[in-house]
Amino acid sequence: MTFVTPNASKIVILGDSGVGKTSLALRFTHNEFHDLELSTVGAKCFTKSVHVADKDVHFSIWDTAGQERFQSLAPIYYRNSRAAIIVYDITQKKSFHEAERWVDEMKRHGDEDLVIALIGNKSDLNEYREVKMKVAQEYALKNNLIFLETSAKTGEHVEDLFMKIAEMLPSVHAKIPENLDHNFGIVSISKLEEKEKRKEKKNCC
Repeated sequence: MTFVTPNASKIVILGDSGVGKTSLALRFTHNEFHDLELSTVGAKCFTKSVHVADKDVHFSIWDTAGQERFQSLAPIYYRNSRAAIIVYDITQKKSFHEAERWVDEMKRHGDEDLVIALIGNKSDLNEYREVKMKVAQEYALKNNLIFLETSAKTGEHVEDLFMKIAEMLPSVHAKIPENLDHNFGIVSISKLEEKEKRKEKKNCC
């Protein structure tokens, strides 16, 4: 069961399907890696606390679905986030372009003090690399983003990522979304999709 600390700082993980968003969250929160991780449906919430600068920082980490059919629901998940982790797969150039799109969206719609991290995952597959590190570094520098290459499989730089975010988080804590299931940390997707359908009905006429 996942219980969310009321003053937890909310972090949302965004990116294309299959880039390893769930694997990063699992590696950080449970130190686990599953070779066959099923695609996330809607969103899941993980929690963990770290100790930084003599204080405890409580994370509520929202792992979102990368499939196109769920992208219209993304604003529900990233609302009130203190940080956004935008993930691409270093072996898939398409996923980097999708990450750029997410960066643009978060800069337009995220809070002014939102911390954004650009993460090149699957660094253990360097021989199949399609996205040069220098290209991603330059993009991150230009857009004032945290940048790291990680491997959820080996654990490389995963802890570093969340510690960097903790160090940069603003002191204001995120609110807990109303539709959070406090027993399982999973959003009720059916309710959210119902809302979206109601919106669509209102807009057609």
